[in-house]
Amino acid sequence: MILCERGIRTFETKTRFTFDLCGVAWLKQHTNCPIILDPSHAMGYAYGVPDLARASVAFGCDGLLIETHPNPKMAMSDASQQLDFEEFTNLMLEMGRVAGAVGRKLI
Repeated sequence: MILCERGIRTFETKTRFTFDLCGVAWLKQHTNCPIILDPSHAMGYAYGVPDLARASVAFGCDGLLIETHPNPKMAMSDASQQLDFEEFTNLMLEMGRVAGAVGRKLI
């Protein structure tokens, strides 16, 4: 079984959901399941995905779901939250540096 944090509904209306890292910390302590985080779904807008992804790597997640598309404006689903390929490539480089800074590595 793999657990996936995609955000929780709160009073906040500026993003789609609230990214619950406190809940993830609890799950890491109380389960032995891998935990995947989905910053694309939680944020709902591409501009916030890189920050949430870097924070997730620093937090020690087991994996990420990051939506990408060669031309996000043409995507048939969730266009507003997708990174283009160049943005994703840059994010991968940045996440690698974050992972190294906290003693982890991307695979």
